[in-house]
Amino acid sequence: MVLVSSALAICALVFAATGGAQESEPGERIMNASCVDACHSVRVIQTQAMTPEAWGKTVATMIEMGAKVSKEDVPVLVQYLAQHHGPVPEGAGKQILLNICTMCHDLGRIRLGRRSTEEWEETLVSMLNEGAPLSEEQFPVIHAYLSKNFGIE
Repeated sequence: MVLVSSALAICALVFAATGGAQESEPGERIMNASCVDACHSVRVIQTQAMTPEAWGKTVATMIEMGAKVSKEDVPVLVQYLAQHHGPVPEGAGKQILLNICTMCHDLGRIRLGRRSTEEWEETLVSMLNEGAPLSEEQFPVIHAYLSKNFGIE
């Protein structure tokens, strides 16, 4: 738990040092107002990695349960969720990606971060130096997962 708290604190410091948030996207604003501020933490969303169809069903279910999302905002929200918190390939490193990497990065950024095997190793070492709570046992698993699924084609 201390490692998780430390990693989140480091993310907050990096966020503050880089000047704070950029102007958020409309989908992010809807998510924050209707989901995060209203019912649950953003971690619930960050660790789902669902398809657009699954996000659509989840949003519909949340609206049935009382979430306040206008009809015209639903497609914007679903598109945002799928782009930033959408599916990733199955594999041994998927849960590490969802539970550790998403503490600071959305899945959209990770999916676009095409790197060679060597570059993924450098990136992971850099993240460890920044405080990512990645164990020695998890390192080769996530390294192999990222290299295979998000490598340079």
